[in-house]
Amino acid sequence: MKIKRGDVVIILSGKERGMQGRVLRVDTKSDRVFVEGRNIVKVHRRAIAGQEAGIISKEASVHVSNVALYSEKVKRGVRVCSRYVGKDDMLYESKREALNSFSDPAAHVAKVRYCVKTGEIFK
Repeated sequence: MKIKRGDVVIILSGKERGMQGRVLRVDTKSDRVFVEGRNIVKVHRRAIAGQEAGIISKEASVHVSNVALYSEKVKRGVRVCSRYVGKDDMLYESKREALNSFSDPAAHVAKVRYCVKTGEIFK
């Protein structure tokens, strides 16, 4: 999944279309994300020891296909792909290419999300 906790996303469809928010939680099993302050639902809660009964508002999940990473550069949602950072912060498509760019065999290569259109790197 290309969206992670803490990312700023824009909602692409539904009643909250065009709204932005920060990802609170990611459910990888069902491919859903919880966006802060978006897709609010009312939950009727029964009284349990230590908790009051009542109607509580909370965020419901949104399917990951209905959100996109928000780019500050172009002020809209963008698509991203994976790249590896090699020597001198050059980007490589494969991990092997990135490792070969270093002379040290024990070099650490970082995987990043990269937007081809804008050239932005999302950590």
